Amino acid sequence: MKTIIITGANGNLGTATVKKFLSENYKVIAVGGDNKQLDFALNNANFEFAKVNLINENETTIFINNTITKHKKIDAAIMLVGAFNPGNIEITSEADIDKMFSLNFKSAYFIARPLLKHMLANSFGRLIFIGAKPALLAEQGKNLLAYSLSKSLLFKFADFINAEAQEKNIVASVVVPGTIDTQINRGAMPNENFDNWVKPEQIADILELITSEKGNPLRETIIKVYNNS
Repeated sequence: MKTIIITGANGNLGTATVKKFLSENYKVIAVGGDNKQLDFALNNANFEFAKVNLINENETTIFINNTITKHKKIDAAIMLVGAFNPGNIEITSEADIDKMFSLNFKSAYFIARPLLKHMLANSFGRLIFIGAKPALLAEQGKNLLAYSLSKSLLFKFADFINAEAQEKNIVASVVVPGTIDTQINRGAMPNENFDNWVKPEQIADILELITSEKGNPLRETIIKVYNNS
């Protein structure tokens, strides 16, 4: 049984991802601000919940170290925590940059940094980040500046991890969703064709593929899960 950490576990994508990994017989350590939306998992023997402030490096490092002590080996981490902020360069402030940098990059960096040391010692690990189309496409990103800049760091961070861990059977991947079919997005964009969007369950399937034995040949991956959005 593989042990996996999933951050942002009580969001729309998080709950779908927790369900998928429990159904595939993983030991799931879910991280969030609370365990709302996770009632379906609370009585599952393979499920744990941890409340961690992921933009606090010390608190996050203590959580990772304690989790390693308890479980001996962490096979993978999926870092789903993130936030969205609109605005072009004219209106994007220092506060906007700092907020997006903390929520979209630091929340992943503080998990991945101590885990990479652990994975290097075990010569195995999968680290999965969630990217964003506007971080890849300037025409979209220019009006989501702080968000896009913070998400763009994850692509380069994954590159650095893969260079550091070359030939160690450790892979950092970035999964880039299109518009995710959630009630919030449907409410915000009621005139769109929802069939073109990607469902949280479809993204969860891809995340599990990366961590599974079938995903072993994958290296240095950017996986675009757009559907037709």
